[in-house]
Amino acid sequence: MADPASDAKPEIATLSSRVVYANRWMTVREDAIQRQDGSHGIYGVVEKVDFVAIIPVEPDGSIHLVEQYRYPVGARFWELPQGSWELSPQADPVSVARGELREETGLHAEDMVKLGYLFECYGYSNQGCHLFLARRLRYEGSDLDLEEQGLVCRRFTASEVVAMIESGRIRDATTVAAIGLMMMKGLFPQGSGGTD
Repeated sequence: MADPASDAKPEIATLSSRVVYANRWMTVREDAIQRQDGSHGIYGVVEKVDFVAIIPVEPDGSIHLVEQYRYPVGARFWELPQGSWELSPQADPVSVARGELREETGLHAEDMVKLGYLFECYGYSNQGCHLFLARRLRYEGSDLDLEEQGLVCRRFTASEVVAMIESGRIRDATTVAAIGLMMMKGLFPQGSGGTD
């Protein structure tokens, strides 16, 4: 089914575009634009490849989260395993999800179910996120990237995850949205689960 937004006529015209910064992970461009009323302006856009976020759930209902230091905000937070393959932007999202899950948690999922696709911050970026539910898990060993130094993984009960969102221990918008989508679809674990 086609995305209705992709068929919409642009309401803002791009007059010119220039790259102001680029690295392996992002490109920042500044566009000269014209609005529908004819007025002109500029728009800053951060271009990033899509990423994946994975909700790894055990049969007892517990959920694996990762904690890592997030440099832009200068603090550590718990979140779902997530990431992208910047050097392979056309990679199949399921393959990326399997790879990121293994890399960050050491887990392999027999079942990988797509829950949806959301834009991360479409006010300034084109990046989107493919959300997956991972089940029938087995541990195979993690393989962290250099950028993931200090990342730790731990299981939490479903009720602990909700409490962490409410208390602010989880502040990652992708994680909060994924848990909310999972609840809306009736897939959120109701059991107490265990921790380790």
